[in-house]
Parts: sequence; C-alpha cells; structure tokens
Amino acid sequence: MTTVELDYSSDGIVRLLRTPPEQRSPSWLKDALQQAIMLELATLPPYLCGWWSLLQDTDSGKAAAAAIRVIVFDEMSHLGHVCNLLTTIGGSPRIADPSVLAPYPCPLPGGVRPAINPGLEVYLGGLTKDSVEMYSQIEAPEEPLAQLVLEEETFASIGLFYTAILEAFRVHQGEIRGTRQVIKEMDHGEGNSLFAIRSLADAEKVITIIKEQGEGTEKTPDNPFPGVAGELSHYYVFREIFRGRKLKKIQETPPKWDFQGDPIPFPNARPMGKVPKGGWANDPATVPDATARAELDKGNAAFSAMLHSLEEAWKQDRQEDADQHLGAAIGHMFALKGPAVKLMNMPLPNDPAKRYGPEFRFVATP
Repeated sequence: MTTVELDYSSDGIVRLLRTPPEQRSPSWLKDALQQAIMLELATLPPYLCGWWSLLQDTDSGKAAAAAIRVIVFDEMSHLGHVCNLLTTIGGSPRIADPSVLAPYPCPLPGGVRPAINPGLEVYLGGLTKDSVEMYSQIEAPEEPLAQLVLEEETFASIGLFYTAILEAFRVHQGEIRGTRQVIKEMDHGEGNSLFAIRSLADAEKVITIIKEQGEGTEKTPDNPFPGVAGELSHYYVFREIFRGRKLKKIQETPPKWDFQGDPIPFPNARPMGKVPKGGWANDPATVPDATARAELDKGNAAFSAMLHSLEEAWKQDRQEDADQHLGAAIGHMFALKGPAVKLMNMPLPNDPAKRYGPEFRFVATP
C-alpha cells in the first residue's frame, strides 16, 4: 500500500500515480485528495497577487482583472469541492498547517512537473508576461486546442491527477458517506456552489467541474460552467492575456482555434517584485521597515485566520456550525486585499522601481 507524508515538498502525487490502479485503496484516495488540497491552495496566492496588482486604468486592465477575479473564485470553490470529496469518505482536510502550504518560490506540490516546463517555479509577484506564462503552465491541459508553444509538445497536467482520483471513486463508491459536507450557494458562476457529495454521480460532477473550468474540454476551450456566456476556461484566459490576442475559431471541421482575434494590449500593473524564499525579511536586501512590516503582519494574520476557519468548517457535523466558520473564512479573505494593495505601493529598498507585496506566510496563532 502506498502512503505519502503530509509534506508539500515531497513527491507524494508522483508516488500515488505510480501505484497500480488495482492497489489504489480508500487510504490511497484519502491521501490523493489531501494532495489535491495542496494543489488548490498553491495556486490561490499567485493568482491573487496578479489580480490585486492590476491598475485597471485601461479597458484591457479592467477586463483582465474581471477575468482573473472569476478564476480566483473558481479556484476557491475547487478547494471547497475537494474538501467535500475528502470528508464524504471519512477524511479530514488539513489546511491550517505549514507542511501543506507552498514555500514560495517553489515547484507545484507532490512532485508535479509539467512536461512543457519541468522546472516550473511558482512564485508571488505582480502581473507580468512571466507570471501569466506561469499561470498558463499551471493550468495547461493534456492536449491544448490552441497550443502553448509548438504542435509537437506534450503536456502533463493536474487534470490527469484528478482523472486518477475519479477512477478510484468509481472503484470505491461504497466509501461515499455524505459526512461533514459544507453546502454554500455561490454567486460567481455556474458550478461554483458547494453541494453535498452523497453519490458517485456527485463525485463525478464535481471532478468534471474542477477539470473543465481549468482546462476546457477536448472539444472546446469554453468554460462549460461559466459565470457568463462565452467565458473561456482558465488556461485560455491566461493565454489570451499572454499572447495579446483573443482566441478565435479559425476552422469548423475539424474544429480549430488560434490566437488570431482582436488585439489585447497587455494591462498595466503595480510592479510588485518576487517574494524571496522565506519572505521579504529573509533577504537582507529587502528587509521591510516598520510600516511595511505592519502591513505584512496584517496580511499574514488574515491568511492564517482564513486557513484556520476553513479547516474548522470541514470538522463540523452540523451545517449551521460549518456556515459560521465558512463565513469567518470569507471575512478573513476579504481582509487580505487592503494590506496587499498598500504593500504594492511601497518601494523595495534595493530597487525603488519594484514594490513589496503579500507573503502569504502562515502564523500559528493569527
């Protein structure tokens, strides 16, 4: 039986995927879902930094901010869906734990290495061409309908991991108990409301939402669970921003898309620098003064409180108790933005052209 340690930096996902399908037990499924929680948690801070750095002083800036906001809320819902998948089979999500959080800059968790860029580094910084490229590589499908670089490239994706999880649910559907399910109506798009997973059909639905909102389907780049009609899946949203062109269907049979639509000027953004390993204070060149330190502490405390509240929400047997903790988590989430934007207006001491930004560091007692 394969067991994996609770450690972001381990190769847990790789080892889980190497386990022969016939040996993927209910314990394997619990381990896989905890690793999926790490994946969902890892993407949120980079996307939030990109979103909050946007100035929104142009049409393209406003459009990019709106699109990334949708993606952020999709990813938050994905985290909730995965927690429901874990609790329905008797597991307990670990969220407020430094061992499951990304030590930015770092690879994706569990040994995931996208074939398009095995050295992918996930980092915290403002919206730039480089960061949008990073976002694209995180979300890359197995077979993009409009290729990332060259037609002959092959891709490894997070979607493959979710496919393995779904296959395990089909084998172990008798483990689905419907326990400690958090239910929440969301107003940011079809498929984002959290619902109870009490059957295999529910598990299949939620994994389809997670995969196809990020990657699209084999037949279309559109998000099948959109907030508005015509919304693209996450990967193609990021590719449009990077390529500077709208995605356009250029052939009906067989269907083919390319970035040949209207121009999209790259949006203006606050020049947040890359947060060094261990935070700004860990690099002698970027040690914050008292003003910046105060805002960093506020942001880290709000982030940590949000994680604590989320973990508590999925420990509750009664929906009303879960609602209380989920509501607190949402409040802490909104408290993150104020300190972040203030930091993005504070110059770095070693490079006044660059700015501070949030660290998303966990503190044990927020």
